[in-house]
Amino acid sequence: MTTPARTIGSDLEAVDAYELIAADYEEIPELTEEWFARAEVHEGGKPVRRGRPKSESPKKAVNLRLSERVITGFRAGGPGWQTRINAALEQWLSEHAERAEAP
Repeated sequence: MTTPARTIGSDLEAVDAYELIAADYEEIPELTEEWFARAEVHEGGKPVRRGRPKSESPKKAVNLRLSERVITGFRAGGPGWQTRINAALEQWLSEHAERAEAP
């Protein structure tokens, strides 16, 4: 038994024969730099995350009370003062490893 040909309801010959004119292009939006900046990039059908990649060892937010002298001193160095405080604490830990170990 043969399967009947599928009817698609469109005249493909007429579509193929149609020649585009300038007015047809008016419907197509212009692809500006702004459009590309907002566009979502996909790889393998999945959106690619933008921005900073996730850290393998993310930092944790804590509330910490520091002296005014410490805060003023680190802030005087400009942006990144919290990172510098973290680096100073990391350095202290490496220099005092025997004291830093939990019981």
